[in-house]
Amino acid sequence: MKGIEKADSWATDAHKWLNVPYDSGIAFVADPESHKTAMTIPAAYKIEVENMRDQVEWGPEWSRRARGIPLYAALRTLGRNGVAEIIERCCDLTSDLVSRLGGLPGVEVLSEPIINQGLVRFLGPDGDHDTRTDEVINRINEGGEAWFGPTTWRGMRVMRVSLSNFRTTAQDIDRTVAAIKTAMEA
Repeated sequence: MKGIEKADSWATDAHKWLNVPYDSGIAFVADPESHKTAMTIPAAYKIEVENMRDQVEWGPEWSRRARGIPLYAALRTLGRNGVAEIIERCCDLTSDLVSRLGGLPGVEVLSEPIINQGLVRFLGPDGDHDTRTDEVINRINEGGEAWFGPTTWRGMRVMRVSLSNFRTTAQDIDRTVAAIKTAMEA
């Protein structure tokens, strides 16, 4: 968070670390009035109450459910230390997974995790690494032990390694590496 005080705003997806509903995004803004102006939807029938914060002026749409409640509950339950522990453990496990994959023959690590995401690809014996990568990802996902998303990075098909579930353990990493080996051998 070093240097955060210099930002006008920043946003994050709470679902990634806190495992709350998928649409629980958070925006932090230096100028609350600019945020309110950007989010406010004028309506002739809307009643303004002086000195009272109107929640519909702070979110992108009026008709959506209260996303903040599960987020608030997760933060209150976990506390600062609990959130930090989840993040640190997920980052450590992601680094371990990517490192172990990089040790397998036929796997190339393209991006080491800085936080909780890395990129790898699977090398095809015929030089068609894109097809090989997609095939291996499909076999991993069909096996049901783990799920990985394919993506394109710098013109190459790659497997995105992203770990953020608070329930993931070192044993899960062992099982995932085994599943990937099986998918590569199939």
